[in-house]
Amino acid sequence: MAKTHPLIYDWNVVNQPPDAGSGVMLDDETLRDGLQSPSVRMPTIEQKIRILHLINDLGIDTADIGLPGAGPHVVQDVERLAREIVDSRLAVRANCASRTLIADIQPIADIAQRTGLDIEACTFIGSSPIRQYAEDWTIDRLQRLTEDAVSFAVKQGLTVMYVTEDTTRADPDSLRALYSTAIRAGASRICIADTVGHATPAGAAAVVKFVQSIVDECGGGVGIDWHGHRDRDLAIENSLAAMRAGATRLHGAAIGIGERVGNTPMDALLVNLVLMGVRDADLTRLGDYCAATSEATGVPIPANYPVIGRDAYRTATGVHAAAVIKAYKKKDAVLADAVYSGVPASLVGREQGIEIGPMSGKSNVIYWLEKRGLEATDERVDRIFARAKGARSVLTEVEIRQLL
Repeated sequence: MAKTHPLIYDWNVVNQPPDAGSGVMLDDETLRDGLQSPSVRMPTIEQKIRILHLINDLGIDTADIGLPGAGPHVVQDVERLAREIVDSRLAVRANCASRTLIADIQPIADIAQRTGLDIEACTFIGSSPIRQYAEDWTIDRLQRLTEDAVSFAVKQGLTVMYVTEDTTRADPDSLRALYSTAIRAGASRICIADTVGHATPAGAAAVVKFVQSIVDECGGGVGIDWHGHRDRDLAIENSLAAMRAGATRLHGAAIGIGERVGNTPMDALLVNLVLMGVRDADLTRLGDYCAATSEATGVPIPANYPVIGRDAYRTATGVHAAAVIKAYKKKDAVLADAVYSGVPASLVGREQGIEIGPMSGKSNVIYWLEKRGLEATDERVDRIFARAKGARSVLTEVEIRQLL
């Protein structure tokens, strides 16, 4: 858990059960579901390997390394990533997506056999009545596909996570029929997918508790995953609500990439879990993880993106900067990191930044100069301050040094 300054009273933990989310795992979808975004550039295998190593460095438990059933080009990349896990002795475990088709599952089994890596098969199928109607599916057909696929995967020596797409808009009878079929066929985990980002936190909790009742009816011992999307911008809170209701593994992708507006942002989810004390992880590589994904996919990171955006720890506002500067002068690094930040910059390997702009005070200028070992004479401070007050944005380092 991140160190909290003793002067902070944390209302967030007043009603939080002491074991809420204890032991929750994470599954990284950056290299598979994340790449379904229509705006991404497909990463090279070298870029995928770098992202895989960063996933491992962050202590994320499992990573989806692809859908081999999509074709030979995907098989090649998935096998290369699997071999990287084996050869580099990475701690992260691998899983692969597949439709509930033997033709999709066989390539996973083949890669596992060739590499010697245990790979979890994540078999997915549509579940909601709206999807059933659009596709002309019957529940009997979906059950047959489920039983055949899960049974085949288990016989091939694969562990299976069974995924119902659009779970959060599916009716109880359909979910009971599909999940119980998968569990009886040997699935060790089942996944609730908020495929179109429909859920609210209350809905996420309700469906997790209902699915847990199905697991209990089938004898228990089956893990529950939560896979969320951002369409209503509730992905983080839905994930936390699902966790509190009993989900034991949460899915996400770096910088929230994925189909339409994307998946749950793994980076923000990790930060929240660490701040809540649910996970203990070194997040100093979090910025590298996000930057590598942005570079590989061509998806930009907005300046105001939480925690790892360029502006996350910058301030040019006089009163805010003054508080941070005063905290620094007290020689209290934790205080300086907390007085105007809900997430400590040091948690992710960053530091507070004081800029100079039209809303700054002279203390900003003095701090900026002294931070760089430059003498803060009255004449220098007045000159820079006057320029800042007439500017339309924060002054760049080049602009300030020209004034010196």
